[in-house]
Amino acid sequence: MVGYDPRADGRNISNLEVAVAGSVSGLVTRAMISPLDVIKIRFQLQIERLSRSDPNAKYHGILQAGRQIWQEEGPTAFWKGHIPAQLLSIGYGAVQFLSFEVLTELVHRASVRDARDFSVHFVCGGLSACVATLTVHPVDVLRTRYAAQGEPRVYRALRDAVVTMYRTEGPSVFYKGLTPTLLAIFPYAGFQFAFYSSLKRVGEWAMPSEDKTDGNFKNLLCGSGAGVISKTLTYPLDLFKKRLQVRGFEQARASFGQVRSYKGLLDCARQVLREEGAQGFFKGLSPSLLKAALSTGFVFFWYEFFCNLFHRLRKADS
Repeated sequence: MVGYDPRADGRNISNLEVAVAGSVSGLVTRAMISPLDVIKIRFQLQIERLSRSDPNAKYHGILQAGRQIWQEEGPTAFWKGHIPAQLLSIGYGAVQFLSFEVLTELVHRASVRDARDFSVHFVCGGLSACVATLTVHPVDVLRTRYAAQGEPRVYRALRDAVVTMYRTEGPSVFYKGLTPTLLAIFPYAGFQFAFYSSLKRVGEWAMPSEDKTDGNFKNLLCGSGAGVISKTLTYPLDLFKKRLQVRGFEQARASFGQVRSYKGLLDCARQVLREEGAQGFFKGLSPSLLKAALSTGFVFFWYEFFCNLFHRLRKADS
């Protein structure tokens, strides 16, 4: 079980092993879902409708976008910004899972609530994600800029991007979109952890695990379900975050269609509603849900896998 469980004292692994498990789960998952992430970001940043009926729309479907990106930019485009994305995933996974384990244990030690409650996992999951976000947000901005740019590229290398952004936009550029990110990540991660633990309990009640393979498959399914529910509930804030992260970067998006400048979160929400309608808040939802199902499912799957691996290694040594 993810999080502190007073009934599972036998699964004795250190905080370092928790951090390593979180890092590796993020690394493996990121490599697998990067193409969907690039498509999702392209959809979120497109002003025109995601529809065949709009002649100015560059992208209007997942398969069409995938083919067009492949033809225009080559297969490597699906891993644009992969290095900063991996740094993001490794750092984020370590801080988030370690923070979650520590916070749920503190709740148990304080005897305030049952550490396995839905509400405890929601709050601790949200807080752990905020801590992780503050730690790695500059890398997230770099990742978004890389994935958003077309050809010719504005940034040729990671160091070039950091230096150029700092010189032209100042140090605050690395925290663009932080407010909507924190507003979105707290409920998103909170729901992820809370629904994951709840779905696991329901799964164990309905279909008790007979072996480790069966348990691993359930972890994947429960993580996927938690990811889909969480993403659907919090998606508009993720779209606002992406729009705000590319402020000052409009010239790199001229080939993709219209561009807009936003003064802040509320201005972004107003402009999207006025120009793109309520459906504009959910642009890119389909690849996002597919990505959320895969990424959340695999993150929890690999995290539990490596935690159990570390536990078995400890038992073998003792």
